Amino acid sequence: MHEEEVLGRAYDGRLMRRLLGYLRPHRAAVGLALATIVLQSLLQLAQPYLVKLAIDRYIATGDAAGLDVIAAAFLAILCGSFVLEFVQTYTMQMTGQRIMFDLRTGIYHRLQQLDVRFYDRNPVGRLMTRVTTDVDVLNELFTSGVVSVFGDVVTLAGIMVVLLSMDWQLALITFSVLPLIVLVTQWFRRNVRESYRTVRIWIARINAFLQEHLSGMSTVQLFRREQRSFERFSEINRRHRDANVQSIFYYAVFYPAIEIVGALAAALIIWFGGGRALAGALTLGSLVAFLQYSQRFFRPISDLSEKFNVLQSAMASSERIFGLLDTPVAVTPPPAPRPLPAGGARRIEFDGVWFAYDGDDHVLRDVSFSVEPGERVGIVGATGAGKSTLINLMMRFYDVGRGRILVDGVDVRQLDLHELRRLFGLVLQDVHLFSGTIASNVRLGRHDLTDADVGRAIEAVHASPFVDRLPLGLASPVAERGATLSVGQKQLLSFARALAFDPRILVLDEATSSVDTDTELLIRDALRVLMAGRTTIAVAHRLSTIQDMDKILVFHKGSLREAGSHQALLARRGIYFKLYQLQYKDQEPMAARGGPAPDLALGSAGG
Repeated sequence: MHEEEVLGRAYDGRLMRRLLGYLRPHRAAVGLALATIVLQSLLQLAQPYLVKLAIDRYIATGDAAGLDVIAAAFLAILCGSFVLEFVQTYTMQMTGQRIMFDLRTGIYHRLQQLDVRFYDRNPVGRLMTRVTTDVDVLNELFTSGVVSVFGDVVTLAGIMVVLLSMDWQLALITFSVLPLIVLVTQWFRRNVRESYRTVRIWIARINAFLQEHLSGMSTVQLFRREQRSFERFSEINRRHRDANVQSIFYYAVFYPAIEIVGALAAALIIWFGGGRALAGALTLGSLVAFLQYSQRFFRPISDLSEKFNVLQSAMASSERIFGLLDTPVAVTPPPAPRPLPAGGARRIEFDGVWFAYDGDDHVLRDVSFSVEPGERVGIVGATGAGKSTLINLMMRFYDVGRGRILVDGVDVRQLDLHELRRLFGLVLQDVHLFSGTIASNVRLGRHDLTDADVGRAIEAVHASPFVDRLPLGLASPVAERGATLSVGQKQLLSFARALAFDPRILVLDEATSSVDTDTELLIRDALRVLMAGRTTIAVAHRLSTIQDMDKILVFHKGSLREAGSHQALLARRGIYFKLYQLQYKDQEPMAARGGPAPDLALGSAGG
């Protein structure tokens, strides 16, 4: 069930108080807007009264000179209304934009703080909706809802006071249609609320469908699912259209119904007020003013009904936004971070580590090992053995359930997060490149890295041949996710990025599993440059990539089962020996004899 399907209450005082808190930094602008709205409402009340004066005092008596004064006053009111409308609109729109800026900044800051586990549970499309659509809904509340309501209320109250003061009997006749207004408004609110909920359901499903199928378009085309995908989208789109058409129906009935009720009120005024005017109990000017006031009386009522929809959607959006802002951060920096020992060698130690992504289904069970400074360590095991989890825990993307991870004897949970992650250079199998240029993707915002530094890093990892062939070199644009680059080229850029940041500890997670043999030969040389003088931890499926490591750790079902050099592990004929046999079946006789490992190129391993 999509979050967008849940509307909650039409008004929530707790949420509204929190929303109004975003107005506090802009209280001066809000106060100015309120003042202009009240003044504008009062000026609107003056116009029918000026018509009454013109008819009763000057037209009835033939005083043409007095009409000049009325006309001048009417023109002054129109000019004043224009100025006040401009100030009110400009001020509230600017305030709304500033509040949207504050909200989006706060949401993005929160998203940066949240741990990886949160992103495991929440689709990206839903989080995008929080930052975009939901914030836009709140902007509508601030710009045309919460403040302008005061103008409608002032207008209604002012008209009621003026009508009662002019002729209370005719005023009661005018107000007699209010029960009809209440019935029509309640019908409208109830049905539009349900219609709005349905529209939200289907727009959420459109967003989810588009995100999934656009991201997987190559798969859709490969398996010739275009027609079926198109038919499914057409069905969802049709449901969304029908829901909107139903919503349009309620609006199409509501506004004419309000007009009819207003016309009924005008008819009653003419019938009852006309009789009083003929009897001399009511002036003609008052009758005309009553008609004009009645027209102005029903307009704020329809506006308030429309504000109900704005309020309804704002409550739903604010609940989702505040739910995101209130999400607790599982991985938090310590209140008083401990510094790493000065000049420390950065020894890494796992001490009795247990970890589960969900519940008691442990991915790691009582894992203990150490990585000495400058040591090269390979980590192997079947899929799901917990290899990548080790990396996530080491850099505190997640926190351990039990046990400790130490860097130079300091628990990583006691270290400043930026200080901890600055130690590592991580190269993943799936390289993420940002929209920008080649240089910006290597530099990643580090302004102290010059183009010369970036160029040296690219040359060191053998990425310069393909970069030099690009029309703009380092300034060549990179499309979203690096779509215009090959897998190998993206991998080389990730190596250049890691080298440019000069980490103390290099972490490779399946960094060579998705490239061709020629590119892998380049990557092998690039790895030698990267690993020189650095502690290296490499997670690999291809055993050929870690055979010359100083130590190999073999994981099975979340436990560390074997550790040692390549030759020592083969001699034990354990899990590593079986993995080796599976990958090198054609070499099985040699391996079975415990002979030396074949000198395999990086690209020769299977699987």
